[in-house]
Amino acid sequence: MQFGRSYEEFEVGATYRHWPGKTVTEYDDHLFCLLTMNHHPLHMDEHFASETTQFGRNVVVGNYVYSILLGMSVPDVSGKAIANLEVESLRHVAPTFHGDTLYGETTVLGKRESASKDDRGVVHVETIGYKQDGTVVCVFRRRVMVPKQSYLEQRGGEQPGRPVPVPDRNWPGPLAERPVADG
Repeated sequence: MQFGRSYEEFEVGATYRHWPGKTVTEYDDHLFCLLTMNHHPLHMDEHFASETTQFGRNVVVGNYVYSILLGMSVPDVSGKAIANLEVESLRHVAPTFHGDTLYGETTVLGKRESASKDDRGVVHVETIGYKQDGTVVCVFRRRVMVPKQSYLEQRGGEQPGRPVPVPDRNWPGPLAERPVADG
């Protein structure tokens, strides 16, 4: 399974459709609000939302929607990233509600080699998120510093830092014959 891309693998104009989607539950939304100390009643108080807002129900907090979409993009875009440099813009276009399923896709807007280091580049992307009915709910643009192939090769290839299993005193035989624990 691919996890991110090197600079050479990005093509301007390419669109990556992220899979799978994520259904947002009330629990997810409330936990995110509590963890980030966003206690606005629009997100946390069903009675308040139903009685006093145009939506008549809780709205999922926008930063959670953004976080889901950013996370969805990691395997396709930033899984090998050296740094997320900038979020250029972030627009919440329509509300997301508990029970909605989010999907996302990212388009490569541009790319350039790093001016200071020849083993990396900067990729400019736009991610859109939409619900199960196709309604776009969030759009953001960001710049990501990604490695070139030379950077990856110097650091161990596709999975740098991955250890190699070794036999231990409890199982000195070939690794393929090692018993696997249940559960």
